[in-house]
Amino acid sequence: MEGAPRLSVCKLARIRLNAKDPAALAGFFTEALGFVREPARGQTEFLALGPSRLEIAPVIGAPYPAEVPAWSPLFQHFAISIRDISGAYARLRRAGGWTAISTDGPQRLPASSGGVTAFKFRSPEGHPLELISAAAGETPRIDHSAISVADTAESVAFYAGLGLRRGVGSRNRGPEQDRLDALTGADVEVTALLPSAGVTHVELLAYHHRPAGALAAARPDDVAATRLVFAADRPTMEALRHRHHRGLPGPVPLLRDPDGHLLQFELEAPQGVA
Repeated sequence: MEGAPRLSVCKLARIRLNAKDPAALAGFFTEALGFVREPARGQTEFLALGPSRLEIAPVIGAPYPAEVPAWSPLFQHFAISIRDISGAYARLRRAGGWTAISTDGPQRLPASSGGVTAFKFRSPEGHPLELISAAAGETPRIDHSAISVADTAESVAFYAGLGLRRGVGSRNRGPEQDRLDALTGADVEVTALLPSAGVTHVELLAYHHRPAGALAAARPDDVAATRLVFAADRPTMEALRHRHHRGLPGPVPLLRDPDGHLLQFELEAPQGVA
């Protein structure tokens, strides 16, 4: 709209998971995946993996639905990038409490699908997660949050309106993708969306032949209602506070994207302030 303020999120500051038992889930992330606990705020847990941050908040809503397929909007996962994926997989197996999504262990994807080794699984509370092999020299971190979308162009336009730019993409299919996603005939268009700063980006996953009538979006207090928490500049925060389209009531700006994924916004901290 002409004259409307330009929105500009600065970075994906952290990912927020909902949980029935945040302390127990935080323990899983530290034991199984190498996260480091930071000071909690009440019952809400905060964790770090290198430069990446994770929040686990208590909720009283519905648990994560069982057997959610990879093409569903409820299948919102984040990828943990680590150089020694064999060691990370072995550590995960020793920890227990999780359930596998991928069949036959970690899968080496062909170069046309990114060429990484990856493994998908569920946390003890049902959140989909992924281990992926990191490039040489990279420290462990959350590489991206992947969200299933119905229309790539619509989602790219929506997130461009928030200041994210389109990055590289790929078309992932073949037996390795089938085993990674536990699907038959998986065929997914992957599109990266990049904020202006930070180490974690967003990936759009548009599955071809996605069934009609995908599962409804989770309510904010359900375990499945994962949030992407973006840091934004002050003009963007002010604009979002007055924005009602797809908005939700509450003390912080909270929007849904075209597929129902929850986006939370907070003021970017000044440099040198955590």
